[in-house]
Amino acid sequence: MRHRVAGRKLNRTSSHRIAMLRNLAQSVIEHGQIRTTLVKAKEARPFVERLITLAKKAREGDLPARRRIIEILSDRAVIPADHREAYDGMSDAARAKVRRARTGRRHRTGEARPGTSFTAESVVHRLIETVAAEFEDRPGGYTRIIKLADTRIGDGTPLAVLQLVGQEEDPGSVRRPDPTARRRRTESRHTMAERGSPRQRRAEAAARAGKKAEPAPEVDEPAQDEEADASEPADQPDAAPEAGSEPQAEAGPTEDGAEADAPQADESEEKPAG
Repeated sequence: MRHRVAGRKLNRTSSHRIAMLRNLAQSVIEHGQIRTTLVKAKEARPFVERLITLAKKAREGDLPARRRIIEILSDRAVIPADHREAYDGMSDAARAKVRRARTGRRHRTGEARPGTSFTAESVVHRLIETVAAEFEDRPGGYTRIIKLADTRIGDGTPLAVLQLVGQEEDPGSVRRPDPTARRRRTESRHTMAERGSPRQRRAEAAARAGKKAEPAPEVDEPAQDEEADASEPADQPDAAPEAGSEPQAEAGPTEDGAEADAPQADESEEKPAG
């Protein structure tokens, strides 16, 4: 049983496994991120984080920590990203001048020297002066693993990205990709189906033209007046008089021009005395 046994053998010998982890760590320090298998990324992550912790101590002046880094990581020349194309086009003699001085001592700081526009930088120098400086206020968790949907061709091993925190690439402006030829053909067919065939379009155009040519129906004005009169409510009758009350005579001039009360007074005067 493998209870409490840490680490993965990765089907390699101890020396081969250490060399592989060292190479992965150097690549992470140089490029900021690497793309490898998920198992290798999980194994290299603690290896890289321990180196960054030692680099933070070496940055504060701890000489044993610097010697420990050199022992674990070894050393490698790092070409600046701005000068990699120029370095690839150089001859072997020119590349040797970029990597080492005339005395044979390796360039470590990456500063320009007489006779060369740039020089190589030591991976240990970049780890201590650049990477450790970025994580000076961070107590841990310097790397992250991002699982990829792709698998390795051949054996289908899952892949992942091992990167330093803060080295994420800016996605830039996110826009919809250009449609493929197949997509354009499909959209064209849908558009034609919505518009219909040429015969249907001509029939619809003729129908619309016929509707526009038809005259509007004439409306008789008297009929409208009769409808308006019928819609008006009829005059409501006067309220009936209350019981026990005498009807009041309407006041107003009669046809002869005299008031209605005058004839009643004349009749009372003509009665003989009894």
